Amino acid sequence: MKKAIVTGGAGLIGTAICAALADAGWQVASFDLQPTSAKARHVRCDVGDESSVADAFAELGWSGVDLLVNNAGIANPDTGPIADLSLERWRRIVDSHLTGTFLMTRAAVPLIRQGGSIVNMTSTRAVMSEPGTEAYAASKGGQAALTHALSISLGPRIRVNAIAPGWVAAEGGLRPIDHAQHPAGRVGRPEDVADAVLYLAGAGFMNGQTLTLDGGMTRRMIYED
Repeated sequence: MKKAIVTGGAGLIGTAICAALADAGWQVASFDLQPTSAKARHVRCDVGDESSVADAFAELGWSGVDLLVNNAGIANPDTGPIADLSLERWRRIVDSHLTGTFLMTRAAVPLIRQGGSIVNMTSTRAVMSEPGTEAYAASKGGQAALTHALSISLGPRIRVNAIAPGWVAAEGGLRPIDHAQHPAGRVGRPEDVADAVLYLAGAGFMNGQTLTLDGGMTRRMIYED
């Protein structure tokens, strides 16, 4: 049975990823501070803390891994005006996304078997922004760059790709315009991201790429009339 580690497995997208992998026959471990509702083993981990990551891998005790999904990170991108952004909060956000991806990858690489892969969860906010999102955007941009760098360093034994979701939400609570503005006709669902993870896990010729998953929003020109 193939084995996968998913960070942030208790969140909206992480739960869907864990569930999809488990349904596809994978043995799944969720590295998160909270347990996931999906069929996955919970391993408590703060991915931005070096000692916590080391303890989590020791607790896991696996001798081999086939897939690492670096999905964890603080979800709220809005930190307000840059003049008011503290260094502590900046570091907390960057650590949760970018440093966590580095620490988890560094720990997992010796365990990842030939032909295995890493999927990093970046964002369309790596290439487009709203006001007050500097720490989040920088983190996601860093993950995208780290993805192509790792693909060169670790290939051909390990493939490294990324997914850049746009707006992903649970069902309900959205306005018709929220869906209609997307060229695909709807906001993304967690299952869309999970499907992309499954694709990248098996796409043997895909390496060093960031797969944009945003319903076409980054291809749409948006100007005020």
